[in-house]
Amino acid sequence: MDEPMLPPEQEIEEPAQLRFLRRLVTVLTTVMIGGVVLIIALLVIRLNEKPSMLPELVTLPEGVEAKAVTLGESWYGIVTQTDEILIFDRFTGKLRQRIQITPAQ
Repeated sequence: MDEPMLPPEQEIEEPAQLRFLRRLVTVLTTVMIGGVVLIIALLVIRLNEKPSMLPELVTLPEGVEAKAVTLGESWYGIVTQTDEILIFDRFTGKLRQRIQITPAQ
């Protein structure tokens, strides 16, 4: 059934809890939209980085077998089967440092 319209001066005021809830939903929606935009921006920035260039050829000392490789800005490191880390210059390929790994006590 049709309810009669109240004149504007007699309209029921919105309860404070409902007003608070409406504002809360608006703020949370805004924060979520901002978060999604931020995550997308971070993904775009991160995925557009140039990949690290690997050396074309790595020459290891005689009898050394690589177990793992890690890259730095100007160096790369190779972990050998004898638990030794060989640090090479990325640009020249020369051996910079040799580190023997010892077990923790």
